[in-house]
Amino acid sequence: MRNHRGWLAAVAVAATVVAGVAISMPVAASPAEPDLDASFIATHSGPQQYPNVFIEWDVPITMSDGTVLKANVYHPAGANGQPITEPTPTVVNMTPYTKLVTNVADSALAVPGLNDFLTPILRNLDFSPYGFSSVSDILKVLPGGGARTFAVDRTLIQSGYTQVVVDVRGTGFSQGTWQVFGEREQLDGVEVVNWAAAQGWSNGRIGMSGVSYSGINQLQTAERHPEALKAIFPVVPGSDLIRDVAAPGGALGVGFLPEWLLAVDAAKLLPDLVSIIGGRFDWTWLRDRVRDPFTFFNVLIAALTTASVNDIPPELEHILDDGSPLRTAWVGHPDQITIPTFLYGGWHDIFTYSTPRIYNAVNVEAAQKKLVMDNVYHVTLGSGMGTAGGPAPLQVLQRAWFDKWLKGIDNGIDRYSPVTLWQQGSETWTSDTAFPRPGMTYRRLYLDPASSGSAAGARYDGSLKPEPGAAQRISVDPTLATTCSRDAAQGTAGMLPLPDVCIKDARISEGAALTFTTAPVSEDTRLSGPIGVHLNTVLDATDGYWSVTVNDVAPDGKSTVLTQGQLTASLRAIDEAKSTRSPNGDYTDPYPVLTLDTRQPIVPGEATTIDIGVRATDALLKPGHRLRVDVFAGNFPSGVLLRPLLNESQLRTQHLELDPANPSWINVPLDRPTGW
Repeated sequence: MRNHRGWLAAVAVAATVVAGVAISMPVAASPAEPDLDASFIATHSGPQQYPNVFIEWDVPITMSDGTVLKANVYHPAGANGQPITEPTPTVVNMTPYTKLVTNVADSALAVPGLNDFLTPILRNLDFSPYGFSSVSDILKVLPGGGARTFAVDRTLIQSGYTQVVVDVRGTGFSQGTWQVFGEREQLDGVEVVNWAAAQGWSNGRIGMSGVSYSGINQLQTAERHPEALKAIFPVVPGSDLIRDVAAPGGALGVGFLPEWLLAVDAAKLLPDLVSIIGGRFDWTWLRDRVRDPFTFFNVLIAALTTASVNDIPPELEHILDDGSPLRTAWVGHPDQITIPTFLYGGWHDIFTYSTPRIYNAVNVEAAQKKLVMDNVYHVTLGSGMGTAGGPAPLQVLQRAWFDKWLKGIDNGIDRYSPVTLWQQGSETWTSDTAFPRPGMTYRRLYLDPASSGSAAGARYDGSLKPEPGAAQRISVDPTLATTCSRDAAQGTAGMLPLPDVCIKDARISEGAALTFTTAPVSEDTRLSGPIGVHLNTVLDATDGYWSVTVNDVAPDGKSTVLTQGQLTASLRAIDEAKSTRSPNGDYTDPYPVLTLDTRQPIVPGEATTIDIGVRATDALLKPGHRLRVDVFAGNFPSGVLLRPLLNESQLRTQHLELDPANPSWINVPLDRPTGW
């Protein structure tokens, strides 16, 4: 088939496609070697080895069970437009979003001059004066390299790589039933890597790339150790899918999950029109789609409609059983990864819980694993990259990573700082040797009923102090005020461009929150790592739902959410083997079991302690700033109790029992005593 297929759709999407581009401006690298980022950019922006790209369409790859997956193969091509004959390293991207989408994005960006035209415009568009910086962040995905790592980077291919984009089984034009990270799908990853390594156009050295789903299956494939796989570059990946997105804290992630399922299920029903026109239609593909048109929607409907725990159907029960094959498949084992791994995540991504944990677990030396944490949501990935003082754009770092580990080029990427972090509060890029940063000490701060005098508009204004205070019961109601919050933006993956008055200042949502705030700090105070929250609670029903945020409060009262966590009260059982504690015994990262078997219904009116894990973060409290904890009785739309548990909660008022004999506290990692 002719090499220009997909260009008809290109013009229509050109203005909206997000993808990385070559950046000519120099940016600062990590302090370990200040010229590295500039060097990587120069390599990626300069002349490439081959002038063109040749595409093989819908290449069949037969799995060991007979299912045929379909791939587009992008080859380096010479001046005549034909693929080169020399074998090259190969990069595999396995996507559920259809390789058709990948091709449309690639075709749009291949329009001559489009990159150069869009880059300065989108980098400089600023909607923050109008209160919508979230719109600017979405547009900055283009120069930051987000979708070049999502789809295809032609510059990478022209520099001497072959890229293979494969529709995951049951999606796109591939046969089979979509498994959503099931065991058979994970085996496909290994088999595709082995297939790619065995092709004549491959030299047998394989890397993997891709965003989100395609980042997760990189990790799953690497855990299985195919010999040909030499390096991976996961962007915004997860590794504990129940706790990341499906049921964080035991509540259904309705802000993201239904919309995502609908998008993938709808896209997998798009037929291959070219094969129909050419008389080569895949009837097995059609039979597979008829058999399973809307994967997982039965589970979603059951979660939203089942009236009681006793009525939970088997398909939902499997999700709530940590011993089921599905739950087992959804928990990754990054400690089994033994190849070079470069991770990119965001402090407000839906996978923030997992990304730092993956980095710490990957079983290689520091030279072979890197972590970059940006100030982004899921769909604004890369928007902080390629800016002055920051890391190079994503596709530039990806090229450098593969040049080192697939081609053996000594370009210095192994000397890049182990962790590169956007530090909230200072609003600057920083580097360090580890995450959490060395030098942190966990300190217990107690929820105290005394007014802090800093939260006049909150439902309740309390204090955080180094010693417990007086006894008092305070109450909070389930609310929809959290729809105007950073938590809502995070839970919807940043797809909903909320105004800055919601996502950059928590004071509107705090009108429905119990707030507890420290005195101002007198010196720069760093916070780095996960945070444990221990609450003494009382409910008037047999279940309820708690959500907490940890905030930086400026002298003018602006309250900025740094991170958050949540937990269903009846699912409070903790897996000690997977949890961590500070030297004083307090949880730093409690790991809830989240199963029906370990469910403990609340006794109404009886005090019950729960421990909530708050996602790891990194921040600087400047002099005059305060640390705050907001406590809510919900966080819609990020999470909604499963319907049977929602019915048990009756959406009743929830209470904190502040009692010096059984106090509530947060366990927070700080770099110095504060004197609070």
